[in-house]
Amino acid sequence: MRVDITGRHVDITPPLHRLIDQALTKLERILNDRAVSATVTLTKEKYRHIAEIIVHARADHMLTGVGQGNTWPLALRQAEAKVEIQAQRLKSKWTGGRHRVARAGLAAPPRRANAAPAPRVVRGRYPIKPMSVEDAALRLETGAETFVVFRDAQSDSVNILYRRKDGNLALIEPD
Repeated sequence: MRVDITGRHVDITPPLHRLIDQALTKLERILNDRAVSATVTLTKEKYRHIAEIIVHARADHMLTGVGQGNTWPLALRQAEAKVEIQAQRLKSKWTGGRHRVARAGLAAPPRRANAAPAPRVVRGRYPIKPMSVEDAALRLETGAETFVVFRDAQSDSVNILYRRKDGNLALIEPD
């Protein structure tokens, strides 16, 4: 990518040149080889530092960002962020299905409305033994299980004892 740097009332020092190179390498990474040229204009007006970045990409796409601040890194970061957002949007258009389909001249394949796969349900049998809550807690502490399903010996109801994320035990009882 060809880079033109212009300084208005500013001398382009090597540290300033490095800042510009860092900002443009990030943009080059996003746009891959599609960036043709970049023009960076640095202007200083009293205490205001203004950085303008214009990137010319393939197919006559112009990405423009202007940043202002009291230091050069701040102004360049703002301008780079604006151009980066535009570059991400442009790249998503390029890599999206519509662009490739339009080139091939084929109809777009129908997209599923629900792209996430349905959760897989694994069934298994679990023995329910009669025991007290204290026995279930002891079994949960000693074993590698994350929960214990048991029949309460006093009420004869099915309960679930499990370990919470904070490390404590929780009991689920039916009404």
